[in-house]
Amino acid sequence: MALVQLALIWVVYAVVVVLLAAIASIFIYVYQSPRERAPSVTVVSIFTLTALLATVLLLPVDVALVSSTTSSKLGQRKEWATQQKVDDIVYTLKVLYYTLFSLDAILCLIVVPFTYFWYEEYDQVEAEEGHQTLGRRFWGAFKYTIGFILLVIILFIVGFFVPVAKDKKGANYDLDFFKHLLSENRGERALTFALGLLTTLGVLLYMLYTAAGLALLPVTFIKSAPSISAPSLTANTASDLEANRERQRQLEGRNEGREGGLSAKDRRELDALVREERTLQRRQRLAAEASGENQSVFMRTWTKIEAVLRPLKLLGGIIILIVAVVLWVSMLLTGIDKAKNSICKSHCGYILGHINIPNPINWILVNSAKVFPIDYVIFLLLTLLLFSGSVVGIGVVGIRFLWLRIFQIRKGHTSPQAMLVATVMLTLIALAINYALAMMVAPQYSHYGPQTYCDHEPSKHGGQPDCTDHPNHIKPCQEKPESQAAAKNVCTPSVASTFLDRVTVNYSFFGGIQFWAQFVFLAIFLVVVVTSLFRTPKLNEYQLDQDAEEDEEEGLLASTGRRFGATWQDITGRASRQTNGNSSHEDQ
Repeated sequence: MALVQLALIWVVYAVVVVLLAAIASIFIYVYQSPRERAPSVTVVSIFTLTALLATVLLLPVDVALVSSTTSSKLGQRKEWATQQKVDDIVYTLKVLYYTLFSLDAILCLIVVPFTYFWYEEYDQVEAEEGHQTLGRRFWGAFKYTIGFILLVIILFIVGFFVPVAKDKKGANYDLDFFKHLLSENRGERALTFALGLLTTLGVLLYMLYTAAGLALLPVTFIKSAPSISAPSLTANTASDLEANRERQRQLEGRNEGREGGLSAKDRRELDALVREERTLQRRQRLAAEASGENQSVFMRTWTKIEAVLRPLKLLGGIIILIVAVVLWVSMLLTGIDKAKNSICKSHCGYILGHINIPNPINWILVNSAKVFPIDYVIFLLLTLLLFSGSVVGIGVVGIRFLWLRIFQIRKGHTSPQAMLVATVMLTLIALAINYALAMMVAPQYSHYGPQTYCDHEPSKHGGQPDCTDHPNHIKPCQEKPESQAAAKNVCTPSVASTFLDRVTVNYSFFGGIQFWAQFVFLAIFLVVVVTSLFRTPKLNEYQLDQDAEEDEEEGLLASTGRRFGATWQDITGRASRQTNGNSSHEDQ
């Protein structure tokens, strides 16, 4: 029975990883620019996003495996869960976590930068002429990546030798839990330092991008409206186009018969009107396409289905907003609890000995964990919500250096360079999300799950305490239990929580930044969600015109195949029906 239960947990995780790969693929293909799609960028981005999401979503598996060794109803270890079996489970999880964390670091700091330079090194002209070989291109990308390789080496060397926070004045390290966290080899210390540094960098991005995106995500659903198919846009475009053409007729009529033609002033105005007319025509065409005109039956049907399902989109936005608010409240309650009741405050990154102020999401996850995989589904949805909020935040804020926008992330218009930079940012943000979920959103769940212990005298020497007739003596496992001796033989902390606690205890500077950054996250979320709820959404006509112009350029670049048809039309002397239709449309 135990083997079947453990196998089921791993099977569920495998299914989730496949689902994550599909989600990452959809994200990359939706946001990439079709004209600039590169196989190397696509593969690396999908693999990196899958790996980082798999790292975050290993936590419920971790909790389920260590919790499967105990009976939460009796507060005892199960008969098959010998100490050797428990140690084997913990060791397997530890190896998998170290592998995933190391993989995330290598992908973020080496593979993605190399792919960036590999793409930049490509020269189509030299490649076609045979001057740029694969070896030359590889060396061109590798020599720029050497700096990142040195950065990784320096990072691990510093982590290997940097002193940890042992015997710090005012720190309370008398508990066995903290002594265990401080007893580690130098290899673990190096990885702990690297993870702490990357998580801290990710928290700085997370408190800006994820907070803003999480606030805007439900609002975009609630306030969503057809963008270019709005009747107001169609009417305004038609009115502006008519006024434009009327002004052109006035200029031409006023200068009709004039020697020398139009004056310099009128010529400049007429040229501006002609450019504006082309822009308005593109906008009018996009509005017509969005409303389903001159399109297939399928597209017209899909447009009508979207209109019918718009109330469900509104309902979905309201549900997401409610979940986001509950998430915000849960983080605030845990933050207050840690700031007030932490065992050693800033000396250990505000670790709690036990939960004093319960929060709703932690309670839901702890109770749902008794029936796996219900807690996994809830945790998966929370992770995807925060990840989607991060994507929305990066799309809205953009990739910036101070106030300068370097790259823009938009559906169907994201360059390969921007996609790779966004992948690195999402990798760092995912590490911060991992910290937030484990330490702020659901601390009890992430540490011990539904594990309990029996705080009662054992019936015989060397046996387990029996709380069958004393249910009030069954207590939840926590870092500082009421009976250390009784809990030590039953409670097993998750590997993920031990790893994160090790970062905050050994390097309290990282723990302090990561903890107080959560309050900045809460403040930014509150400001953005209140502002966006009372702010009327506006249509970005400039962006609309830019997209239309890009689509028109793409159509011109993709017209090579139609030239053969044009040659045949020249021979036969007849134009095709489609060409006539396009010509008449352009003449308008």
